[in-house]
Amino acid sequence: MKSKAPQVVEEIEGLIKVYNDGHVERPEIVPNVGCSLAPDLGVACRDAIIDKYTNLWARIYVPTSANKLPLLLYFHGGGFCLGAASWSCYHELLAKLASRAACAVVSVNYRLAPEHPLPAAYDDGVKAGVWAKQQEFAGGREWWAGRCDFSRIFLGGDSAGANIAYNVGLRANSIGVGVKGLVLMQPFFGGEARTGSEMRMAQAPRSALTLAASDAYWRMALPEGAGRDHPWCSAGSGAELRRAGAPVLVCVAEADVLRDRNLEFCGGLAREGVRVEQVVSKGVGHAFQILNKSHLGQTRLHELLSYVKNFVGRS
Repeated sequence: MKSKAPQVVEEIEGLIKVYNDGHVERPEIVPNVGCSLAPDLGVACRDAIIDKYTNLWARIYVPTSANKLPLLLYFHGGGFCLGAASWSCYHELLAKLASRAACAVVSVNYRLAPEHPLPAAYDDGVKAGVWAKQQEFAGGREWWAGRCDFSRIFLGGDSAGANIAYNVGLRANSIGVGVKGLVLMQPFFGGEARTGSEMRMAQAPRSALTLAASDAYWRMALPEGAGRDHPWCSAGSGAELRRAGAPVLVCVAEADVLRDRNLEFCGGLAREGVRVEQVVSKGVGHAFQILNKSHLGQTRLHELLSYVKNFVGRS
């Protein structure tokens, strides 16, 4: 009997295709690049292995003109299913962020869904946090560690990466990683009930994320049988951040399908006693900081980097 060809069970056109035999296709929509940077940026960059058994690694950016740098552990976006620390757009963004905010950045290349559904990305984030903190006591074996102030560790990310940073932040104290603050850019959360911006901007013409794509990412990322009201999707409680005294910077994009959900997230944190700083980038959509090369997009990126610099500088 002739065997049936594998069937597509989940797809986001042009981004990812999942088959019923477990095979996953991801077109190369963004080039992967090495560690080289323009010398005038004043940032050194190298890759480091965190866990060879799970192929967990990070790309590290360190400004060359200062010491005692705050350390930002960063998680890239991509709906938990796409992206890499080596993507050119993240390489460019995080080199600029390190230079502008005068901080060391450890960009974590975590495992992706659906091959590794949640909590794999959270577990990788926790492991990366423990690894980074251990470098403080490792006798300078890592080239960047001697330049960092390990009493000033921040967690950050964009989209799904911001979700990861938030969930790692909830575990940080229990694993001995004191966190000074969180930098969350357009954090990727969801829910069964639709928000106003989700209904009004379902197609999100100025945004990299549509409502249909958001739903598909959650179906691929959450454990089997879990819906969009799962705490990993709907943000859960921020009480642990209140107990840790860690402030949160939430960067919202005005034309993002997630705008209202991001604003609700800020309100929920504030009600739990978490110190929240909320900024809204006007006229731009989801992931503008890596994708929008227009004059407006670059202006908003410049503003965003200033917000992060000020938040890290005073936290």
